[in-house]
Amino acid sequence: MQLIITKNPADLAKKAADFIAKRIKDVLKKKDRFTIALSGGSTPKALHELLAKSPYREQIPWAQLHVFWGDERYVPIDDEQSNAGMAYDTLLGHVYTPEDQIHVWRTELEPEAAAADYDRILHEYFGETGPSFDLVLLGMGDDGHTLSLFPGTDVVNEKTAWTKAYFLTQQDMYRLTLTAPITNRAACVLFLVAGPKKAEPLKEVLEGDYNPNKYPSQEIKPTDGELVWMVDEKAAALLAK
Repeated sequence: MQLIITKNPADLAKKAADFIAKRIKDVLKKKDRFTIALSGGSTPKALHELLAKSPYREQIPWAQLHVFWGDERYVPIDDEQSNAGMAYDTLLGHVYTPEDQIHVWRTELEPEAAAADYDRILHEYFGETGPSFDLVLLGMGDDGHTLSLFPGTDVVNEKTAWTKAYFLTQQDMYRLTLTAPITNRAACVLFLVAGPKKAEPLKEVLEGDYNPNKYPSQEIKPTDGELVWMVDEKAAALLAK
């Protein structure tokens, strides 16, 4: 595991953009496509806006990207809560990636059907063995959740299925999510975490006892890939120096 501490959220977005651009360049030296799973939230939004501008807009070969999402709220894509909608507004609407290489969760379907559809696409891309995504971008909530793996939910302990749809009672909505098994097959997982509200859960996730039912982010530990935590100083404030 690699820990990178940045000065502030703006510095975090810049370092993440540089990391992603280099990762894409390196992978595309060896093959002709780059698969990435995007995340929702405020930190990825700032990152998207940066990637959509020079020099990243010109440096990154967007036409070779194949885009997925780690999770989604069960809302239409034009809903302000949609992770995919946010990504189109802040990034994908400003660069050229072919539409047939952009894979949104199909929230026009019933929740379980949307999860099954995503599972089918993932199996077509990655097969049963070997690496999955070239890069998975993740955030962490102030309750220690990541993806739509929330504390105390059964999906945290999923060992076989790659996708899940379930009703999250505290939010009164369905969530669609990748699970730990497929996420942990990624070649690289990059967590982006910023702000003082994340300090306590980050300390527990990285330095506390292993308790993924309370801190689901602990469940993400790539089998053969890299795990990188990029956090700002306020989020890192309670970590052992």
